[in-house]
Amino acid sequence: MQYKRILLKLSGESLQGDKQHGIDAARLSQYAAEIKEVAEAGVQVGIVIGGGNIFRGLKGTAEGFDRVQGDYMGMLATIINSMALQSTLQGMNIKSELLSGLPIDRICKPMSRRKAIDALEKGKVVIICGGTGNPYFTTDTAAVLRAVEIKADIILKGTRVDGIYTADPEKDKSAKKIDSITFAEAYKKELHIMDLTAFTICEENKIPLIVFDMNASGNLKKIISGQKIGTLVNY
Repeated sequence: MQYKRILLKLSGESLQGDKQHGIDAARLSQYAAEIKEVAEAGVQVGIVIGGGNIFRGLKGTAEGFDRVQGDYMGMLATIINSMALQSTLQGMNIKSELLSGLPIDRICKPMSRRKAIDALEKGKVVIICGGTGNPYFTTDTAAVLRAVEIKADIILKGTRVDGIYTADPEKDKSAKKIDSITFAEAYKKELHIMDLTAFTICEENKIPLIVFDMNASGNLKKIISGQKIGTLVNY
């Protein structure tokens, strides 16, 4: 396998499947099966999931919620999604550890670099929820931060499109796919891959990023096997 340790970032919206909100059980099972396949191949897997399918802090602010309160609500949404994934993995006999930047004693342990790496080295899938534990930070930033902490070889951002395009391919039919690009080039072209904080942490810590279609069966295994899937963003 090309990568020994990965950080997989999934959006909360990706768990919706064809639903308008919440969690699609079929989509969740599909993702869990993909994760199981690479974990059983010997890859150490860390996961960060967003919470946009349940509640998004910025949207809540637009609707009148206090920003800080809204962000904490969003963090709780990531915990719900992460618990759902852990339960599904457990049903597939995959051991996992649920750690959180916003700890809830009866559900998850507080996130710490030592605990995460120890669990990874024991062969467990490590799901890190609760964002950074602080308001004003996105789950993209949380994912990159966790990737740095666990010393991941790469960040894999699973989306519903097959990589990065010159424009939104769902809105602009003339958009062209980009196979590879540097962080500096992506910033100059104003490609909205991640928020600026997340992007900067990635570049400064020299962690490459692959944006790919998580909904296409087998893509995760293909990437960790070294096949060129999606778009590579490198330093």
